[in-house]
Amino acid sequence: MTDEEWELIADLVAPYWSRGKMGRPVTVSRRRVVDAIFYVAATGCQWRALPGCYPNWNTVHRYHLTWSRDGTWEAMAARLAGAVRQAEGRQAEPSAGIVDARSVRGTSTVTGPTRGYDAGKKISGRKTFGIVDTLGLLVAVTVMAAGTSDNTGGIEVTDRARAASTRFAKLWCDAGFKRTFIDHCRRHHVGVEVVNRIHPHRFVALPRRWLVERTWSWLMNNRRLQVDYERDPVVTEGFIWAAHSRYLLRRLTQPTSP
Repeated sequence: MTDEEWELIADLVAPYWSRGKMGRPVTVSRRRVVDAIFYVAATGCQWRALPGCYPNWNTVHRYHLTWSRDGTWEAMAARLAGAVRQAEGRQAEPSAGIVDARSVRGTSTVTGPTRGYDAGKKISGRKTFGIVDTLGLLVAVTVMAAGTSDNTGGIEVTDRARAASTRFAKLWCDAGFKRTFIDHCRRHHVGVEVVNRIHPHRFVALPRRWLVERTWSWLMNNRRLQVDYERDPVVTEGFIWAAHSRYLLRRLTQPTSP
């Protein structure tokens, strides 16, 4: 990260210890830890294969587990997404979004009830449900077994989106999300609009829905997200938020020329 990028998130990963306080002194740079996690997400390397220029892999891995489970990565992405929205002349919290799901293959480390089979895409692993705003920025994400229905996963990720934004009131989805999901959203005052296929025999970019597909493509540039290796799906969610934060940092500090 550049100094400008680090300043945007430094306080979110600040050490608990400082000079004059009791406790074990901090010996590892949090900035280098964040850089190392971004490296793993982008390259897809094994934790043990982390280059020697970064802190010990075990330390980096432990920090990633902690930040994934305590919501640090999600808070980081939310702050950066709000800054991007305000830079685009929008309010920090979105009022509408697009929901979709993506299945990825799971390795042998993905076991138990968090692994499933997506019969439609013929993938054994996990399914990621995500909601993006009208700029294509992630609002909420949840990782579940690949056999999870769109209704179940859609309800879970919608509830998370409502918790993340008090203004959330509109959703676009595809025809895979059925009546149960739509009724749940309406009971919570979230309007749902199903975007159907325009032409049955050729590809046409669908209004609104192409935004979430573009976001998936942004995220899949990170090799760690192309296959699921994590025993805990919350850690996979942490990688998704970390990869999204890395993209948002670049977007905020390296604006494209007109």
